[in-house]
Amino acid sequence: MGTAVVIGAAGAFGEAIVARLIRDGLAVVAVGRSFQALEALADRHPGLIACTADIADDKAIPRLRAALPAGPVRIAVHGPGLSAPGSVATVATDALAQAVNLKAGGLLRLARAIDHRLEAGSRLVAIAGHYGLEPAPHAAAPGVANAAVINLARQLSLALGPRGITAHVIAPGPADTERLWRIAALEAERRGTTAAEVIEGMRRESSTGTLTDPAEVAWAVSLLLAPEAGAMTGSTLMLDAGRRRGLP
Repeated sequence: MGTAVVIGAAGAFGEAIVARLIRDGLAVVAVGRSFQALEALADRHPGLIACTADIADDKAIPRLRAALPAGPVRIAVHGPGLSAPGSVATVATDALAQAVNLKAGGLLRLARAIDHRLEAGSRLVAIAGHYGLEPAPHAAAPGVANAAVINLARQLSLALGPRGITAHVIAPGPADTERLWRIAALEAERRGTTAAEVIEGMRRESSTGTLTDPAEVAWAVSLLLAPEAGAMTGSTLMLDAGRRRGLP
């Protein structure tokens, strides 16, 4: 059925996506910065192809090209973890540029690395948290970086569309992962409360009182493999349990 590429494969979202795409019958190239993390991932998911590369650096382009097996790339998922917590009042100014380089620059590097293997029906998918559309003062860098990803994905959809290649964004809400608890601990320290209370507040922000599950994000990625998903190119699929209030 072809190849899938997953950036940030060793993270909570990434591993769920890897498992789902393997189940869908695709050969998976798992990309991440840590060789040890990818090795552990390969132990849990035999058959995947590990590629150690930093998608924030242009050197990742030839490394990723060299890791691709023969045949077309059916889907490529860009979901690197962003470690730049901080409110708009406290975040380091250069952290914004670093976040945009990782998220938006990384998406562009991914597209360039695999362009020669894309064909009609191939999908580019970026994971961009809902703070890119629903700004929050305690998530400065994620908001800026994810807004850039959403804009870039629309540009890619316009550029690649004539070839039958589509670009998509999946925007999950806060997910119940170790990373979220680390962010919540920092925010709790700022507010003088507990991480559990910060997390509970995030739950209350949603219509259903829930956090996003990585398996739900993996489901959405798999959904985009369907031929009918081509009609969604350039759009953002919200998996935020109703947190976004604005229209459209």
